[in-house]
Amino acid sequence: MTTRQGLRRGAVITGTGHAVPSRIVTNTELSAMLGEDIAPFVSGTLGIEQRHWCAGDESTADLGEEACRAALEAAGVDPESIDLLVVATDTPEFVTPATASVLHGRLGLTRAGTFDLNAGCAGFVTALDVAWKYLQADERYTRILVVGVYAMSKYLDVHDKKTATIFADGAGAVVLEAHDDDGILASELFADGRYCHGMGVFAGGTRTPITQTVLDAGIQNTLRIVQPYPASVNEEGWPRMVRSVLSRAGHSTDDVSLWFWSQMNRSTIETVMASLGLPMERAHTVMHKWGYTGSACLPMALDDAVRSGRVVDGDLLVFTGTGAGLAMGSLAMHWRSREKA
Repeated sequence: MTTRQGLRRGAVITGTGHAVPSRIVTNTELSAMLGEDIAPFVSGTLGIEQRHWCAGDESTADLGEEACRAALEAAGVDPESIDLLVVATDTPEFVTPATASVLHGRLGLTRAGTFDLNAGCAGFVTALDVAWKYLQADERYTRILVVGVYAMSKYLDVHDKKTATIFADGAGAVVLEAHDDDGILASELFADGRYCHGMGVFAGGTRTPITQTVLDAGIQNTLRIVQPYPASVNEEGWPRMVRSVLSRAGHSTDDVSLWFWSQMNRSTIETVMASLGLPMERAHTVMHKWGYTGSACLPMALDDAVRSGRVVDGDLLVFTGTGAGLAMGSLAMHWRSREKA
C-alpha cells in the first residue's frame, strides 16, 4: 500500500499489554456456588481452571486503562504521540458516552481521535483490521492504540452454569505503528446475523429498556446463551478463514509460528489444530488462568506470549476470533521485534 507521497506503509505492533482484576474465582468456588462439581467439563473440556472477576468498584475503563498504559510503556511512547484510539468492547462503561472517550481522557491522548467498536468477541481482530487500514489510507495516522476490554462478570447470573463457568474479565492492548516493513499481511471478516439472538445481554438497549419488571425477572439483563452456535461455526469456519487469509498473504498453514484462537474452549482449538494437521503446541492458550475474556482474549494471549518469550522477530502469527452476533475475524501478521520495528 502506498500513500499519496508514494511511501510504502506497512503496520507493525510495537508494544503489548494486558490487565486482569485481582479477584480470582476458582472452579472449586464456582462448584460451591452452583451446587455441583463443574471441574470435569470446565477444566477437562474447556480448559478453564480459574477466571478473574471485577470487584464492585472495578469497571471496563479501569481494565482498559491499565492495559493501554502497559502497551504504551512496552512501545516506549507517550500518550501524546497516539493519533487514534480504537476500543473493542461489548461491555461498555456506559451506554453513552463511548468507553473510548473515558479512556481518552484518563490516558491524556491530547491529539488522538477515538471511537468504540462492537463486534462481540471478534472485536479485537476487527479493531486491529480497522486500525491497519487507517494507517494504509491516511498518512496523518502513524500510531494507533487498540484495546480489547471485557467486564462480562457484571452481567453474569452466578447461578447459571452455562455462563458463570466460562466468562471472565480482562483487557489487552497493542500499539500499532506505520512502518516501511510489512507486519500485518492480510485479514478477513465474516458475519451471520441469523445467529444474532443466540447469545447476549438483551435488555438495556432501546428494544428492551431496563425496567423494574426486567430486573425482577433477572433474565434479559444478564448474559444468556439462548441457542449455542453449531460446533461447525468454529470447527469448519476457522480453518476456512485462516486458509483464505494465508493464501492472500502468500503463506500456508505450515508457515505459521503461533496461532491465537478465541479462548473459550480448548477442545475446539485442539479439533481445529488437528484438522489443520498441526501440533497443539503451536497454539498459544491462556484460558486456564484467565477464563474467557471475549474481545480481550486475543491481545491478552499475545501479550502473554510476547512476555514469556514465545514470539520472536519474523514469526508469522494468526489471530482468529468468534463473537456474538455472529461475527468472526481472522488476521495474519509478521511479528517485528521492537528493536527492528
